[in-house]
Amino acid sequence: MRAAISVEAIKLTHSLVGAIATLAVVLGILGLLGGITAGVAGGNPELIAQAGPAAVLNWHGLLAGATQITAVATVLGFGIVLAWMFGREFIDGTITGLFALPISRGRIALGKLLVYALWATLVSTALVLGVVMLGLLAGYGPLDGDGWASLGRLWALALLSAGIAIPVAWIATLTRSLLGAVAGTIALVVAAQVGALAGAGGWMPLAAPALWAMTDGAAVSMLQLSLTVALALLFTALTWLAWSRLQLDR
Repeated sequence: MRAAISVEAIKLTHSLVGAIATLAVVLGILGLLGGITAGVAGGNPELIAQAGPAAVLNWHGLLAGATQITAVATVLGFGIVLAWMFGREFIDGTITGLFALPISRGRIALGKLLVYALWATLVSTALVLGVVMLGLLAGYGPLDGDGWASLGRLWALALLSAGIAIPVAWIATLTRSLLGAVAGTIALVVAAQVGALAGAGGWMPLAAPALWAMTDGAAVSMLQLSLTVALALLFTALTWLAWSRLQLDR
């Protein structure tokens, strides 16, 4: 298992996909937040109207904006990395060589997911630290108790978004296609938005983390939020099972 984790970690850290996705998630979100902050400070009426709770030049506004952007951007970024990690084996033809290794394909899949989880945790932490730095540079001063709580929910939202994206690994395995996995990533984001608009709210695992973070935990219970964790664990098991049963003849 250690060998699988080591190999997958080397693949991810030496890939352009991993580097670009990391920069896109962290710097992309911070760049958007910086743009919103500058626009609000400049008195842009259209931006202020569209920003909603984020159109306030304090920690509350900054964290509200960060939560809104993170809810969508992290699922897309994490999903694309998962699509590459699993889909590339089929596109590049390297899946054939995995059958000759003295480790089961199921363990290889788990190794990929463990490396992915570690990477997503590091990215989520870097994002939160970046938001803190942005707030300090904007002159918002030290965080109060509510600010720290919102920051913690932002970090949890990013981690839960990593869990929401795990079905992409299963989709990549079933379709044996990188494009199919990317399409699955987009479908997850769309499904979350449709579910939220349809009123499913906290009972929809794909939408619950964002709703929980944006309402300061008021609109979603811990039971509802746990469904997101259950979804991640379910698709982790399904991915392991799919890789355990992989055959070369299809």
